[in-house]
Amino acid sequence: MIKLTEEMRTLVSNARESGNPCIVASASTEGTPNCGYIGTVLALDDSSFVYRDRTGRTPLDHIEENPKVVLLFRHAEKQTGWKFRCTASVHRQGLAYDSSINRLSQVGLITDPELEAAAVILQVDQVLTLFGEVLQEREPGLNW
Repeated sequence: MIKLTEEMRTLVSNARESGNPCIVASASTEGTPNCGYIGTVLALDDSSFVYRDRTGRTPLDHIEENPKVVLLFRHAEKQTGWKFRCTASVHRQGLAYDSSINRLSQVGLITDPELEAAAVILQVDQVLTLFGEVLQEREPGLNW
């Protein structure tokens, strides 16, 4: 079972403001890697995050091909951080998109909600330390 701690939710949701943006890493089905800094990550609840992707390019192509991604967060000053192994879903319209963009706007992570983009919802499957120790799993023995 995944239950993000208050510290995890707060630090990740304030990553851009603190100068510690998250990194999302993905790979195509052929194994071609990609990663990028994401400043708009928000904890949706105890087991998922959302961010807005404005690129419409390779990161989304990889995620739609292979929804297994890693959300990496490290807060240098607090000397803490986590790797979140997630299953991603990309939303370009509809209720999930509208709700996600509204939430990101309400907390000030985006100021131009009308900009064409995608909302990427990350369902957390595993929480690990930065050194790879598994702290939480959605299902015991999950094979990544």
